[in-house]
Amino acid sequence: MTAALKGIRVLDLTRVLAGPYCSMILGDLGAEVIKVEAPGGSDETRNWGPPFQEEVSAYYLCANRNKKSLTVNLKTEAGKEIIKKLIRQSDVVLHNFKTGTMERLGLAYPELKKINPGIVYCSITGFGETGPYRHLPGYDFIIQAMSGLMSITGDEKSGPQKSGIAITDVLTGLYACIGIQAALLERSFSGTGQKIDLSLYDSAVSSLINIGSNYLMTGKVPERLGNHHANIVPYQTFQTKDGEMVIAVGNDKQFASLCEIIGQPELAHEPRFQSNSGRVANRKELSSLLQEAFNKETTAMWKKKCQKSSIPFGPIQHLDELRSDEQLQARDMFVTAHHPKAGEIGMIGSPLKLSRTPVQMKTHPPEPSEHTDEILLVLGYSRTEIDRLRKTNTI
Repeated sequence: MTAALKGIRVLDLTRVLAGPYCSMILGDLGAEVIKVEAPGGSDETRNWGPPFQEEVSAYYLCANRNKKSLTVNLKTEAGKEIIKKLIRQSDVVLHNFKTGTMERLGLAYPELKKINPGIVYCSITGFGETGPYRHLPGYDFIIQAMSGLMSITGDEKSGPQKSGIAITDVLTGLYACIGIQAALLERSFSGTGQKIDLSLYDSAVSSLINIGSNYLMTGKVPERLGNHHANIVPYQTFQTKDGEMVIAVGNDKQFASLCEIIGQPELAHEPRFQSNSGRVANRKELSSLLQEAFNKETTAMWKKKCQKSSIPFGPIQHLDELRSDEQLQARDMFVTAHHPKAGEIGMIGSPLKLSRTPVQMKTHPPEPSEHTDEILLVLGYSRTEIDRLRKTNTI
């Protein structure tokens, strides 16, 4: 059994989430990923907690499997020489230093492509390497605020709300993965690498999709609708007799079926509700009528009725319910691995299901410098040289 990206080497100089998430996906797909940190380990997420398992952070574990760990002091000439030697043998270099840092280190794209013209160089920054904000630091929470995402998340009472996860980091990591693979594919024809300039800000704004399009078409600033959809009704949460659920009606036929199962088929023929446009215009009245009906039965009963009538439905599940979900178990979305320090660890699995080159969980998230000697020996360093580099705090 092989892997889709077998033979691709990724030099990963990133930390926290966007970059490590990207490189983890590449590692899941079979690339050899070398995670580079400063001596001692400089990825901040190693210390983000609790929770910790035997002093290993759950946050760090979530984005760093299928990697080798190399520690290098990039402020030393010997350290930079190690990176340059690795560049000669690598396909991708990924970093998320602030704009200008790689230039100051002498490791910017123009320098590295002289060493390896085929290198794919991906830069992840808060605001990109051009424009008036290029030198500002970028953090997911700040980007969620600035990008408009928080302005449309929450409701009138809650005020602006952030996503429950670092969604702009995740989006940027996914875009980075797409861009890197596109550049590698193009390189197979041209023989030449290229630079990818990615920003959290751009990635977050790109995620505005229909809400952004609504504004660009009308000039109307969108309001916060909470769990309601801006363009479709009913497409929202409802209380039931014993919990909460989501109903996502996408067309008139589904709406008619919904009216049938709540025992009010006449609603589908009312002029106010016959079309989606009418339902959007009369959102509050319809939502109130539906909520009154949904209060009469349990979530389990509505699930049974909705599924029988092909009405899109989902209970609002907590993570303990998610962990025991038989669908996720069947799809291997929760996996375990042995970690040398933390012992048995649980991780979220990969959603990528490739038929011929499946994703593999090869190695645990590494401890700092776990593979430094192994990597340097392959590069041609002797044991004596490695000992000297360690004594001078180069590795």
